Amino acid sequence: MLGLRRRRRRAVATYSGTSIFDYPESDRQIGTIANAGGSECTNVLYGYGKNFFWIVAGDTQITEYEVLKKRIKTLSDSVGFPSGCAMDASGDLAVGILDGSGGGDIVIFKSASGSGTVVTTPLTKAYSDGYDNHGNLFFDGFNSGSSFELDELPKGGSKVETIATSNTVEFPGSVQWDGKYLTLTDQATAEIYRYTVSGTKATLKSTVSLSGAGDCGQTWIGAGVVFCADASNNVAEVFDYPAGGSPVAVFTVDAPLGVVAAEK
Repeated sequence: MLGLRRRRRRAVATYSGTSIFDYPESDRQIGTIANAGGSECTNVLYGYGKNFFWIVAGDTQITEYEVLKKRIKTLSDSVGFPSGCAMDASGDLAVGILDGSGGGDIVIFKSASGSGTVVTTPLTKAYSDGYDNHGNLFFDGFNSGSSFELDELPKGGSKVETIATSNTVEFPGSVQWDGKYLTLTDQATAEIYRYTVSGTKATLKSTVSLSGAGDCGQTWIGAGVVFCADASNNVAEVFDYPAGGSPVAVFTVDAPLGVVAAEK
């Protein structure tokens, strides 16, 4: 804490490590976490995480940090290589498995601790996951037919349900609650789809176009903005949200994989 003013920090993960920027105060890089690159999440459903964030870089590298870069603890999974993470309001951590014996599975770490409970899903590769404001977990990836699929694990339940989207999604990307809608980033089109969900159907309400983005490996929705780790253009971009359009800020980052916003 700097005086009484909270300063927002943005962490961009790459293959080799994580770069921390002092945005929106400036575009200055203020820190680096070496050998810790991958997808990221924090301890709020959306917006600027309060003091803590997670980096998922491998099956033994599910690590929590205090802003700026103090390592708190590391968790492990035993079923494969993780691809993304999400936290609910109670502090449970959900990690999706991309490859390995448990490809497509979700591992739930109660209170972000322990060895985790493995949830089998219809997916063969799980890319991203996110909780909504009711504690339901949504996650996307590819199924056994190599087709895109969005699934849900309802709060308190053990049975995974497949959610049909009213539009076509080309490539799975970030899943996140934005305060009003469930959102899904299509990596192939650089668009964020905003849905209402009823039963097993997700109805598209609006689309946010991220002009100029090549491949948002991960997006993170903050207060009036969305951050994109653009692996295609080797930059991290900031867009107005939900307006979209051209980026309002750009940071040069080598091979970005993930992005998250936190504050101290």
